[in-house]
Amino acid sequence: MIVTAGGTQEPIDPVRYISNRSSGKMGFALAREAANRGAAVTLVTGPVSVPVPDRVVRVRVRTAQEMRDAVVSRFDDADVVIKAAAVADFKARTVAGGKIKKADAPSAIELEPTVDIAAELGAMKKRQILVGFAAETDDHVAAARKKLASKNLDFIVLNDVRATDAGFEVDTNRVVILGADGSEEEVPLQLKSGIAQVICDRVANALKARNER
Repeated sequence: MIVTAGGTQEPIDPVRYISNRSSGKMGFALAREAANRGAAVTLVTGPVSVPVPDRVVRVRVRTAQEMRDAVVSRFDDADVVIKAAAVADFKARTVAGGKIKKADAPSAIELEPTVDIAAELGAMKKRQILVGFAAETDDHVAAARKKLASKNLDFIVLNDVRATDAGFEVDTNRVVILGADGSEEEVPLQLKSGIAQVICDRVANALKARNER
């Protein structure tokens, strides 16, 4: 199993970068729960300070491209990929070779999209169970269902990132798990370890159903 966690850092110059508020706690909770159930887990993480769970192999990355390369290179050997990382959606089109001085700062930074890891995995997948995450602020379920279909995911876990007691940076979360089969499960506010148990249950059931076909 591969789990991704944390945010990525997309450089602007050698000391500045584009990132987000992701702590990595949800992804680490998923890796811990899966390892406790006996899975061989590779945890691909951006720069976060959460302790690595026992029996989990950690691969450290910084940028979206590095995360993509780490996951894609291991994808063929994985039964499950859970994309809990909050990958930066944009990066600077041009990265300065030296620190940009205040007096020389541009009035705008031109951005371009980063690689869409989940969509690439969705196009590649054969037997794998692929789980994505959606951090939304508006029209939550519709936006998540669109991502679920367009990226060829088996499940997508929806977070409302405007909540102060769930999502980024805190120890608790509430989510909606949407399945490619049309299922929809609301999971109430609880510790991220509890959310991880629910998600791993869904993945285990999907693996069992796949193996019975």
